[in-house]
Amino acid sequence: MQGLLKLSKAIDWLNAQVGKYAIWLILAATVISGINAIVRKVFNTSSNAFLEVQWYLFAWSFLIAAGFTLLQREHVRIDVLNSRLSKRKQVWIDIIGFAFFLTPLCVTVLYLSTPVVIQMYQSGETSGNSGGLIRWPVWAALPIGFVLLLLQGWSELIKRIAFLRGEGPDPMGRVTDKTAEAELIEALRLQTEAAAATATTGTATKPQH
Repeated sequence: MQGLLKLSKAIDWLNAQVGKYAIWLILAATVISGINAIVRKVFNTSSNAFLEVQWYLFAWSFLIAAGFTLLQREHVRIDVLNSRLSKRKQVWIDIIGFAFFLTPLCVTVLYLSTPVVIQMYQSGETSGNSGGLIRWPVWAALPIGFVLLLLQGWSELIKRIAFLRGEGPDPMGRVTDKTAEAELIEALRLQTEAAAATATTGTATKPQH
């Protein structure tokens, strides 16, 4: 089991690194969108390549970050009934979900999408729009994203089995680890709220003359 837990930690690290840098794809798409708007307004010209690269970057950002989202336990859950169950039953529900739903789904997507990416790469298929881009780079995000999601699903499966065997921590709680930047932002927010509350209290208790 310890070997599997080491594998789980390695997968967690991989998706954490991917999620850490995926945000830059959103920034790049935003910058390109802004430049495209400026060029269109100032020079009265544009290209479909500007538009397509934006959704290429967006597709890459949310597909490759799917595993990171699962790692952070930020995926959508229906907790109306699940929250009323015992911890062990919740863990078993997750095990069934990862083993019999997430894994087959990811394997199916990989089975169907990988040949398409290979075919597009070999043919050099391009967009039907004037000035459009080649297609395979955006399609490649599909198998890569689902590989990362599949690996993270297995990592979560390992952690839950280890918990049931008494060899691992509770895997159901929310991840609270924050980066230094996030901790700084949170500290500044709390400081601002405290200062505002103090100012409000001082104004409310100020004696009237």
